[in-house]
Amino acid sequence: MFDEIRFNTIERLPNYVFAEVNAIKMAARRNGDDIIDFSMGNPDGKTPQHIVDKLCESIAKDKTHGYSVSAGIYKLRLAICNWYKRKYDVNLDPETEAVAVMGSKEGFVHLVQAITNHGDVAVVPDPAYPIHTQAFLISGGNVAKMPLVYNEKYELDENRFFDDLINTFKYCSPKPKFVVVNFPHNPTTVTIQKSFYERLVALSKKERFYIISDIAYAELTFDGYKTPSIFEVEGAKDVAVECYTLSKSYNMAGWRVGFVCGNKRLVAALKKIKSWFDYGMFTPIQVASTIALDSEQNCVEEIRQTYEKRRDVLIDAFSGAGWDIVKPNASMFVWAKLPKEAAGMGSLEFSKQLLTKANVAVSPGIGFGEAGDSHVRIALIENENRIRQAARNIKKYLKEI
Repeated sequence: MFDEIRFNTIERLPNYVFAEVNAIKMAARRNGDDIIDFSMGNPDGKTPQHIVDKLCESIAKDKTHGYSVSAGIYKLRLAICNWYKRKYDVNLDPETEAVAVMGSKEGFVHLVQAITNHGDVAVVPDPAYPIHTQAFLISGGNVAKMPLVYNEKYELDENRFFDDLINTFKYCSPKPKFVVVNFPHNPTTVTIQKSFYERLVALSKKERFYIISDIAYAELTFDGYKTPSIFEVEGAKDVAVECYTLSKSYNMAGWRVGFVCGNKRLVAALKKIKSWFDYGMFTPIQVASTIALDSEQNCVEEIRQTYEKRRDVLIDAFSGAGWDIVKPNASMFVWAKLPKEAAGMGSLEFSKQLLTKANVAVSPGIGFGEAGDSHVRIALIENENRIRQAARNIKKYLKEI
């Protein structure tokens, strides 16, 4: 009888592709196998000591143990605005243009819930970080996917992007209300220049849509590349918000601290829905996060250098194993085209075989959308010795295919 009761929201969500690989990985570990795990973007480094020390100092004070503020304590919101001023020379109002969130993923989902009406359409490039599409489905909206086209250096084909976006608006009904962008991109590592945001802001004002920009990997850039912010474009705050997280740049993934900034109307909507959902992060975490953003940023540079070194070691070692991969210039990932020996099996089957026959875990590209099936995502979360061991395992596997 109860089988007749439907849960429409859950039924709209697709099966979680990564669960298949995760199940194989966990079974192998229970069997005692040593799995070299590149599958999840979970930083392996320790949180910088001065941030931990501030957490301990704050947590020792009884007055910090009560309810906090759902939008984030004022000093944290001010630190967020100071970060933007220091990094991008952008002025933000901590009262009306910034809100602290429990990780950028939570902030993104709650924002989408607050601003999406039933049937609203969001344009999301394919492949995409899964929540960038599923948040709209959870909220009763719909997603129009368009291909993310890039060159051999993983730089966005800007002209193709806008041709595809304009065509999407021309043929989509109802007309899209939101466009989601995420650069440096997860999973592909694709990067853009400031000119991209200039064109996007101009188009949003013409076509009347909001922009949600995710720059989670803004600090993890290499070879001279610097991530722009959409707010460097005049008038961007009229049409856009931007999401960021402390998870990667400060090795604070488990702390769950991020922020959403920009357009006052969208920020107000997020603050209002959060006021119903939560009482904010634990105050000592917010205090420590304030120190992370406001203090010297040498730790961020050290973390960036760690990822850059791992990237170089992985590209070199995997090439020696017979798997040539393009070197990305940003993010904590490598977007690797399937080796020629495995080109016909698809990313999910390749990922399964890599696990069972080489003890190496990666994320199948199909989990990020159909356009990702020719690739796998490799997270730079294992040390250099483990990366080299993975290459040796992969070399042996490729010879046996």
